[in-house]
Amino acid sequence: MLVTGGSRGIGAATAKLAGLRGYAVCVNYVHDRAAADRVVADITGAGGQAIAARADVASETDVEKLFETVDRELGTLAALVNNAGTLEPQMRVEDMRAERLRRVFTTNVIGCFLCAREAVRRMSTANGGSGGAIVNVSSAAARLGSSGEYVDYAASKGAVDTFTIGLAGEVAEQGIRVNAVRPGFIYTEIHARGGEPDRVDRVKHFVPMKRGGCPEEVANAILWLLSDDSTYTTGAFIDVTGGK
Repeated sequence: MLVTGGSRGIGAATAKLAGLRGYAVCVNYVHDRAAADRVVADITGAGGQAIAARADVASETDVEKLFETVDRELGTLAALVNNAGTLEPQMRVEDMRAERLRRVFTTNVIGCFLCAREAVRRMSTANGGSGGAIVNVSSAAARLGSSGEYVDYAASKGAVDTFTIGLAGEVAEQGIRVNAVRPGFIYTEIHARGGEPDRVDRVKHFVPMKRGGCPEEVANAILWLLSDDSTYTTGAFIDVTGGK
């Protein structure tokens, strides 16, 4: 399994759970090698197999090298979790500049496409592969819009939703299932990047369950979509949102 953005938050929780479930895991990171190494240590300490690999999913060259590393060090790819994503400080659309939009969409959308492309090239039975599964990490923001805060991020995740449906139909006959999870307000470090580390505590009262979610709760949904328990599920979404 390859987990992009696997050094923190939902990605780290997914990588650790995958290790416990028997996957050999590539923990992708772009900046924080120490955090990725800690995830790898947790997996190997529990008896699993894992490696850390640096790559910026916004770079086509980095993505190609990342998948070559997986081929070389872990073997046949069976699962991809497109988790890497970014957002910018909270801002209204009227104040957004093109540079910001390019950063968000290049990582969140183009990066997702590039990683899925490389996975399909390896997994597709039409290419001599054995099949596999892809899970894209979208967001409830794709449905809700994030007005006044992150409309660009929400729009990028809307693109991920459309991509999930389209790719699922394209590769269904080639042994590949493609699904997505849409997390809601989850306690992860990404909120600090947006300028409000305690955002989940501010907004959790709008959630029917009246709490924020944990990365492990999202990871459980991802692992189900990758498992043999969901073999007739493709082009589908699981909202992990506490009912919002």
